Amino acid sequence: MDKRALIVTRPFRSPHHTTSHIGLIGGGTAPRPGEISLAHRGVLFLDEFPEFPRHVLEALRQPVEDGIITISRSAGRVNFPAKFMLVAAQNPCPCGFFGNPTKNCKCSLNQIIRYQRRISGPMLDRIDIHLDVPAVKVEKLTYQSHPESPLGDLRPVEGSHQIRKRVQKARDIQTKRFKNSKITSNSEMGNKEIKEFCVLDDNSVKLLQLAVVKMNLSARSYNRTIKLARTIADLEGQNKINSTHIAQALQYRPRTDNL
Repeated sequence: MDKRALIVTRPFRSPHHTTSHIGLIGGGTAPRPGEISLAHRGVLFLDEFPEFPRHVLEALRQPVEDGIITISRSAGRVNFPAKFMLVAAQNPCPCGFFGNPTKNCKCSLNQIIRYQRRISGPMLDRIDIHLDVPAVKVEKLTYQSHPESPLGDLRPVEGSHQIRKRVQKARDIQTKRFKNSKITSNSEMGNKEIKEFCVLDDNSVKLLQLAVVKMNLSARSYNRTIKLARTIADLEGQNKINSTHIAQALQYRPRTDNL
């Protein structure tokens, strides 16, 4: 544990899935901050997401939305900060091979459904980006970066240092955008900021209206999609959000037709 009085780097917390409610959220007889507060302004990584107890995950819903956690005890209440980036990872099924093109899944349909339903809809609704990550091919694992390598087509198009520059440029845009407010990033925008900084053209509005019907978007999902589209536009250096940005943001919404 970092015991310095002043933290100068963003924290990264990765608690085990056996972590208790108090350990993750905070609390105790003399209330102490949990992992979500220790990850304030940093990253909270939850591996094996469905393995966390259901009641522990449900307790994440309010701080993910509000950026603060309130612990109430008989002696009084304590507010702990909890503005963190939630990153979660899970297997598609208990054995991990559901949908794998080369390995057979050994799980029954009921096992797969029960496993995937361990994460509630409201919790999934609060996660902006959902991605299916395929297994890494052995060619990529053994690939050596050499100009004469026969696997030259596997070389990355964009390195991590280049990606970092793009992300930092987008963050600089947001810092300038919100310089006169108390927020620092697109994800913290409320309805007022969305109306001011996320003006949509007619095509974008029509696409969102269609998505509300076809994808059953909630009001929360609707606003989160717009904020994500704003970030996608920032990464491209675009001042205005267009329908392409909205379409890409919608692709990251959770899918309910996996089975």
